[in-house]
Amino acid sequence: MKPQQRVEALRGTQLFGNASEEALKLLASKGIERHLHQGEILFVSGETARGLYVAGSGARRAFRESEEGREQTIRVEHASATFAEVPVFDNGPYPSTVMAEEESVVLFLEKDDVRRFMLQNPEAALAALGVLASRLRKVAAMLEQLSLQDVAQRLATMLVEEAARRGNVQDGASFSLSDPHQRIAARLGSVREVITRLLRRFVNEKVIAIHGHRITILDASALQAKAKIDTTKNSYRS
Repeated sequence: MKPQQRVEALRGTQLFGNASEEALKLLASKGIERHLHQGEILFVSGETARGLYVAGSGARRAFRESEEGREQTIRVEHASATFAEVPVFDNGPYPSTVMAEEESVVLFLEKDDVRRFMLQNPEAALAALGVLASRLRKVAAMLEQLSLQDVAQRLATMLVEEAARRGNVQDGASFSLSDPHQRIAARLGSVREVITRLLRRFVNEKVIAIHGHRITILDASALQAKAKIDTTKNSYRS
């Protein structure tokens, strides 16, 4: 990335976006750029954390793995995102493993540089609280899903959210779902065979249609009912 591209990457994040141009230029100059190939591990859960990362391009997946090798996806981050913020503030190790989902460029910032930036830019420190609070809410929501929802409901919820992210949730809405069933299973706390069987069931029930990686919603009301979403609140409509 060119120097100005580094600044723009920082400005696009919730964590650093409110800082001044001068402050961002100084912080960007301290960053270390890394290029990742698809499937490359950036860091591993439990590894000593030296700082955080800013996403420049591509996508990265954060996940935990059990002793039996079963994965649970925590989140997928794209451009204009930061990750590994928690260890900067609690001095702990990286809480999850992060792998590049596709060719990616990230900017690494040393822990001491980030802390110094926060002390010099109080608005960034307040933004950090917002980021951490958002992370906490997402983890709480994920735990609620895993403990209170069955896999069919979690899968339906994911499909509704994916459709909402690209537009309205309605009959005929279509979107690409390129993740393999194994990856979807990791995201939903299940196994590949169960996800494959449920997707086949949704197709047989004419709730969705699948053509390659493309999902088309045939019956939005039925899909939202499977997700147990209250459509009167318009939660998933733009």
